[in-house]
Amino acid sequence: MSKAATGREEELKSVTVDATGVYYRELNHRVRELVDEGYREIILDGVNGQRYIGDGLVDDVTIIINGVAGNDLGAFMDGPTVIVNDNAQDGVANTMNSGKIVVRGHAGDVLGYGMRGGKVFVTGDVGYRVGIHMKSYKEQVPVIVAGGRAGDFFGEYMAGGVMVLLGLGEEPPLTGDYLGTGMHGGNIFLRGPVFEDQLGKEVRQFPLDEEDRCFLEGLLEEFAADAGMDLSGVKTDEFSKLSPFSHRPYGNMYCY
Repeated sequence: MSKAATGREEELKSVTVDATGVYYRELNHRVRELVDEGYREIILDGVNGQRYIGDGLVDDVTIIINGVAGNDLGAFMDGPTVIVNDNAQDGVANTMNSGKIVVRGHAGDVLGYGMRGGKVFVTGDVGYRVGIHMKSYKEQVPVIVAGGRAGDFFGEYMAGGVMVLLGLGEEPPLTGDYLGTGMHGGNIFLRGPVFEDQLGKEVRQFPLDEEDRCFLEGLLEEFAADAGMDLSGVKTDEFSKLSPFSHRPYGNMYCY
C-alpha cells in the first residue's frame, strides 16, 4: 500500500500511500506505523472520505491528502501539518491543540469545535457552527481563516481565538444568521459590512486598531502563501471586527 519516495529521502523521509478503497481504520493504523518508523512526510493518494486522518498525532510530521478528507480530520491533533488538496467534510480540527490544517477547497460543518490552538486555513466556503466553543488555552490562540462564506452560527459560544472570513468573490452578507451567538471571548473579522439583524445579542462591532491591522496583515500573508492565492488586493480597512461586550453573558443564570 505504500512506497518510499526517492531523490530527497536523505533530507526528508517521505512515503506515498495509495488510500484508494482502504478502510479508514486500516489507513489510520498505517499512518501511525509510518510515523513510528520515522517518516516525516506522508502523502495519501486516492483519499475518498476516510475519517479521522491525523487524529491525536503529536509528532512533527506533514500529511498531504490528495482527495476528499472525511469527518474529524485532525481531531485532538497536537503539532502536525495536514494539507488537503481538495475538500474536507465535517468536524475538521475538532478539539485540536496545535499544528496546522490547510484545506485547498471547501470544508463542512462544526469546523474547529472546541479548538484551543493551532491554525486552520480553508480556501473556500465553510459550513454551519464553525468555531463553536473555540477557546484560547494558556499561551495558545487558535486561528481559523476561510476564503469564502459561512453558514449560520459562525462563532457560536466562542470563548477565545480568532476567526477571519474573507468572502472572496462574494457579496455580503458573508455568514448566515446568529453570528457570534453566545460569544464571550476572542475576535471575529469579516471582510465587508455586518448587518445588525444577523448578530447574536452578545456581540458588537468595534473599530480595528493598529494591533488588529498588523495581526491581520501577517495572517493574510501566511494564508496566501499556504493557499497559493494572491491576496494583494485585500486591505485591512475592508474588515469589520466583532467582539463580545460581556465575558459572562449568562452570569445571571447562576446563584452564588
